[in-house]
Amino acid sequence: MKSLMIVLLFSVVSTFAIGQGKDIVDIASGSKDHTTLVAAVKAADLVATLKGKGPFTVFAPTNAAFAKLPAGTVENLLKPENKSTLVSILTYHVVSGNLDAAAVMAAIKAGKGTAVLTTVQGGKLTGSLDKGKVKLTDEKGNSVFVTATDLKGSNGVIHVIDGVVMPK
Repeated sequence: MKSLMIVLLFSVVSTFAIGQGKDIVDIASGSKDHTTLVAAVKAADLVATLKGKGPFTVFAPTNAAFAKLPAGTVENLLKPENKSTLVSILTYHVVSGNLDAAAVMAAIKAGKGTAVLTTVQGGKLTGSLDKGKVKLTDEKGNSVFVTATDLKGSNGVIHVIDGVVMPK
């Protein structure tokens, strides 16, 4: 019995340690709901950057979020001639630093209901609460909601969103 407990404990610790070694790209790549995002990150040549030291906070649109864009938008963005636009859109979904859900909520509270986040792209996202859910509003006035939080990687954190935010 004692040896079984040791084996189980080792198994749990090993699984935890392996999970801790995954970066944000590894986490997104392991998600069936983020295949479009991963394809876009690869097309934009951002894999090495997002596997870097960070820390990064990524607001990650799901496949369903990308599907809400007008027909042909994703396919057009994935073309080599549109790489700079794709890079701009993807880096607009990334904020420097490790902002877990508690930090985002604290920033919204400190800002008396809003928090302005500067993205790696250089634009601004405005965080607020709407019916108890975190809402992000882009520079064009479009809003998306955070649907899952705190997917923690070795170089940052991912929050899942239900839409694609767009820079100016």
